[in-house]
Amino acid sequence: MFEMQQKVLFKHCDPAGIVFFPRYFEMMNDCVEAFFDQVLGTPFETLLLTHGVPTAAISTRFTAPSRHGDLLVLKLQTTKVGRTSWQYQLTATCNGTSRFETEATIVHVDAAGKTTPWPDTLHHKLKTNEAQHVP
Repeated sequence: MFEMQQKVLFKHCDPAGIVFFPRYFEMMNDCVEAFFDQVLGTPFETLLLTHGVPTAAISTRFTAPSRHGDLLVLKLQTTKVGRTSWQYQLTATCNGTSRFETEATIVHVDAAGKTTPWPDTLHHKLKTNEAQHVP
């Protein structure tokens, strides 16, 4: 399981001082990007030179509001690795209280946007991470 912290900043909030929900999706993407960099050793700035990893499906349940200054703990776990796809679960908590839960699928595409198999080394690292998943 990959874990990162995200402090809720002014830029994440609406005028009431709570996270505007689209900003959560930015945080989710930041977590995925950090996972690729820190766990898989494949930073987006390298991967995206020749390929893409768009989100094909995402389902999110918002469980409680987050406020300016909260420190969120985002936890990402691989749930399934396919030939061209990767599925993960991501949760966010603050002081042990759930803020959101999401499940998503991303696909590996070539420069033309056509699905293409993961490179062997990246596929192996994703599968290794999947094997560490505890349902």
